[in-house]
Amino acid sequence: MHLNSLALVNFKNYKEATLELSPDINIFIGENGAGKTNVLDAVYYLAFCRSFLNPIDKQCIRIDEKFFLLQGSFVKEEKKIAITCSVKEGQKKKVTRNKKEYEKLADHIGEFPAVVISPYDRNLISEGSETRRKFIDSIISQFDRNYLETLIRYNKVLQQRNALLKQFQEMRIFDLESIDVWDLQLIDLGNVIHKKRSAFLLDFIPVFQKYFNLISNNKEEIDIHYKSQLIEEDFATLLRKSHRKDNALGYTNVGIHKDDLVFLIHQQPIKKFGSQGQQKSFLIALKLAQFELVSGLLKKKPILLLDDIFDKLDHLRVAHLMQLISDHIFGQVFISDTDRDRIEKVFDGIKIERKLFTVNQGNIEEG
Repeated sequence: MHLNSLALVNFKNYKEATLELSPDINIFIGENGAGKTNVLDAVYYLAFCRSFLNPIDKQCIRIDEKFFLLQGSFVKEEKKIAITCSVKEGQKKKVTRNKKEYEKLADHIGEFPAVVISPYDRNLISEGSETRRKFIDSIISQFDRNYLETLIRYNKVLQQRNALLKQFQEMRIFDLESIDVWDLQLIDLGNVIHKKRSAFLLDFIPVFQKYFNLISNNKEEIDIHYKSQLIEEDFATLLRKSHRKDNALGYTNVGIHKDDLVFLIHQQPIKKFGSQGQQKSFLIALKLAQFELVSGLLKKKPILLLDDIFDKLDHLRVAHLMQLISDHIFGQVFISDTDRDRIEKVFDGIKIERKLFTVNQGNIEEG
């Protein structure tokens, strides 16, 4: 599977651009702010129906325009598949496959998997639990559509329950019979999600540890701890015990929406006790483990997006990553960088077909 061509209209800083791509390596060179990352984000958007940079779709529309359009021609099992994503101000996002619109965007997730390694990955360590939950949810959703649908339903039920609690708070009442209706649904959905997260992490953590050891030469002891209220008590008991607190605060205080991943180095939080180099290795290992598991479960290699990472890595880590590329571990790869000379040195001796594009303020030229 690979992306054969890409077209952007009014996407971020691009008025219009059309690219014919290599099935192997595609490199985008340009100064900071030129729009290199936006090309990689367009590829990601075609895969996930969302940006990895901007959670609000309208923020991807070019300044002074009313819409954006992305078109990609994928080659999958020797068949060409046209994917189009369009967003217009005040209208519902539209995603089509061979000109037929998806009824549910969830049906598209996993069809064209992708993994991005970016400086923004540091948010997985520095930010709150929601960022780490989204990370694990996005991985599982690519190969388990039922999981994604269950997660969507859980969040809708959670919103309804919170709205009811807010009403109770304003009216200074608590109706157990009414809240039980939402509790039963939340319990069923939450237990499914918790079970699947637990099972996934059992497979994920050893693969993650393998890649960390590979790129750091087996120097550190690292681990991931799954933190969930459902490990200590069953969900029904947790909700029942939390009724008074939920009523007082006006929202649901227990459940899988409170889950977190604790990243550890030598049994201590890497956020506090890990060096910058250790944290970079940790993050890259997370993404490489994601790549391997998704690739194995879907029986196809995801597109790998390497966004401006070479100036953030030391020579040893770059060498290990390039070894994986030269061993054809990955399929199609997109790379952004500011330094042409550095990229040429990085790929010196790697005999893989590649295309190089120069990016300059919304203009892209091959070569």
